[in-house]
Amino acid sequence: MKPKIIEETPLCMSEVKELLGKIKKRDEELNFRANKTEEYINTIDVLSAKQAKELKAKLESLDVPRLKNQHILKIIDTLPFSVDDLKVILQGYTITVNNDNMKKIVGAVAEFIPKKK
Repeated sequence: MKPKIIEETPLCMSEVKELLGKIKKRDEELNFRANKTEEYINTIDVLSAKQAKELKAKLESLDVPRLKNQHILKIIDTLPFSVDDLKVILQGYTITVNNDNMKKIVGAVAEFIPKKK
């Protein structure tokens, strides 16, 4: 019997990391695929779940036309430093965002980018 997909919800890496932690606590160990995912997430810098939620709320409050949840999550995962970086991220989608809105997005993201030590 083939499993039936009821719902698909995009998640940012912070949420995935948090969910993997809960699953690991519940099941005491992860399966092969979840282990590989956890290894990958631990090798890159991800925002804390709290910071990711704050940034998501901030990006949603900008009311950028045509910017959907999946775009916002990709922005949270990649944390673009500049408008050019943001353009590269969004070119994978069929979305156009004007330059002013891109500057607003990059400005909001800049507050959450970890400072170099």
